[in-house]
Amino acid sequence: MNQKILKVENLLRFHSICRQLHSLGQRKTLAQWRHVFSSACPMWTAQPYTRPWQTDALVGAALSQYRLLVTKKEERSRKSQFSSTKSKKEVEVWIGMTVEELANAMEKDIDCVYEALMNTTINIDSLEADSHLDEVWIKEVIKKAGMKFKWSKLKQDKVRENKDAVRRPQADPALLTPRSPVVTIMGHVDHGKTTLLDKLRKTQVAAMEAGGITQHIGAFLVSLPSGEKITFLDTPGHAAFSAMRARGAQVTDIVILVVAADDGVMKQTVESIQHAKDAQVPIVLAINKCDKAEADPEKVKKELLAYDVVCEDYGGDVQAVHVSALMGDNLMALAEATVTLAEMLELKADPTGLVEGTVIESFTDKGRGPVTTAIIQRGTLRKGSILVAGKSWAKVRLMFDENGKTINEACPSMPVGIIGWRDLPSAGDEILEVESEPRAREVVDWRKYEQEQEKNKEDLKMIEEKRKEHQEAHRKAREKYGTLHWKERSFIKYQEKKKQKLLKPKEKAERDSNVLPIIIKGDVDGSVEAILDIMDTYDASHECELELIHFGVGDISENDVNLAETFHGVIYGFNVNAGNVIQQSAAKKGVKIKLHKIIYRLIEDLQGELSSRLPCTVEEHVVGEASILATFSVTEGKKKVPVAGCRVQKGQLEKPKKFKLIRNGHVIWKGSLTSLKHHKDDISIIKTGMDCGLSLDDEKIEFTVGDEIVCYEEKEVLAKTSWDPGF
Repeated sequence: MNQKILKVENLLRFHSICRQLHSLGQRKTLAQWRHVFSSACPMWTAQPYTRPWQTDALVGAALSQYRLLVTKKEERSRKSQFSSTKSKKEVEVWIGMTVEELANAMEKDIDCVYEALMNTTINIDSLEADSHLDEVWIKEVIKKAGMKFKWSKLKQDKVRENKDAVRRPQADPALLTPRSPVVTIMGHVDHGKTTLLDKLRKTQVAAMEAGGITQHIGAFLVSLPSGEKITFLDTPGHAAFSAMRARGAQVTDIVILVVAADDGVMKQTVESIQHAKDAQVPIVLAINKCDKAEADPEKVKKELLAYDVVCEDYGGDVQAVHVSALMGDNLMALAEATVTLAEMLELKADPTGLVEGTVIESFTDKGRGPVTTAIIQRGTLRKGSILVAGKSWAKVRLMFDENGKTINEACPSMPVGIIGWRDLPSAGDEILEVESEPRAREVVDWRKYEQEQEKNKEDLKMIEEKRKEHQEAHRKAREKYGTLHWKERSFIKYQEKKKQKLLKPKEKAERDSNVLPIIIKGDVDGSVEAILDIMDTYDASHECELELIHFGVGDISENDVNLAETFHGVIYGFNVNAGNVIQQSAAKKGVKIKLHKIIYRLIEDLQGELSSRLPCTVEEHVVGEASILATFSVTEGKKKVPVAGCRVQKGQLEKPKKFKLIRNGHVIWKGSLTSLKHHKDDISIIKTGMDCGLSLDDEKIEFTVGDEIVCYEEKEVLAKTSWDPGF
């Protein structure tokens, strides 16, 4: 623009110089003429004359106006360029963003992204909202949208300081004091574990157990006549409670393995041995039911040799005591053997400092809130102590023993019930005492943060796997359609989509019937854990999908009913209650509530519910059989109809029923009869030994002597799930 102004200025100056030169020439000529005619024409000198400087002034004014106009025009164009540059929107992008994320970042509809990628090498048909875009395509979309992009900076989270609570270092041996042994009674179901403990405690725990089997871990402090105290843990022997047995073995000093003398080594006996070995805990063998006539203690000892449990009689180090829990025989010998082994182990603990322990069981009490049964392993627990277990913490409000009696303090090896938990901790969680409530909250927050980070890692791993699957599927799709013209490709995809019609109401109902959503509620955390462990063995999803939508501890609530109604599910309660109001609400909403007190009854009920969701199977029941002795044809109108002469060999032939024709062991026809005659009479039933003639509803079928005619009826039979929980 400056160059143009310079050119105009030069032209104007050149024009001005020319005018000046011309005016100078005119002056000289006029001066000469003025001198000649001045005397003759005195008025000549008075003629006006335009001065050259006036022309220069006009040219300068024009030039300044032009400059002004040009400058304003240039400023206007600069402003317009600046405004157009300024109006470009800046979009924050990152590598690996999806189609939907890019559309959201641009504040545009998702179709704008697809439109921008048209006529490019990318296959738009394969792009979904959650498809990841490469860097080149992100730039292409931004460019076509008339926007600018900037790469987002990855936010680096500050590494949080570990605020977790941990166990204290080992105490000085000089500070340790003797403690009572913690003994776990383990063995197969119905081998007499709880009855044995009853006799030692002089109580009737077994009589109160549902179905006569233990379904919880019981923790009891037993005082022997000798003054010794032993903490006993009674674990369930049923197959469903493997996790409880493992937990019992981990917190114990000695395992009493109970084996029935008349039954021998069973599945849960072997499992209990393995739990004891894993926990590196010594075993005392109690051979129970020795009062029975069929008892064979020696057989039990020999069977245990196969599992590296060698009794003292066979040169090993395992004490074996023959007892009868029902009659109370030899129980003091078993207690003495346990005390002797405990003395050999020299069990000691530090009763001072911050408390350490383990949650044995946890449950929710209606009046008291979350309650835990725990074993104290170090320190002395008192009222007001601040405890942390898992992702829950407590300020101890109340402590009680196994009889419900309030106690003021709990020393090492003591089982104790604790009230004051903010949330319900899980069975098996480690209990640690901390200095204050803020410290307890800090520990819980840290543990929740750690869990969240772990979950995020798993989610990212899953996302990466899904992305790889999507890329592989995209690659295969490109290989499939790569050689086709875009019109052919579009037509094929249209045909494929056409086949994938929306589900009809009937098909949708069939699909929904093959899913069983359930809610599990239990009295204690361990019971729920056991039920969930059994559900993990479910392997019949191809028949009916088992969907766990919620589980928890405590009585069935209105929320459970509402949730079950939403998902069309069934509520299973184990050792919990459902009030009249809840049951009426469930009946009104069409929700099934099934309450059980024995775990294997609950599982049987669940199997039945799964079976009811399966389609019925059709079974054929034979009514009668006949053999073809002769073949001939009869004329009906203008056509010939093949007829078979038969004799009934078994049962009877009934015309309304279904029939099939068998030749050389193969069924060649199924259908119904058009006629059934005995001699010349139409008849509906032909009994054993009678002859008859019959014709089929398919005239193209030809009979052969020796063929068999079978009369049968179809009956629908309820299907049964193939899932076997293992007990």
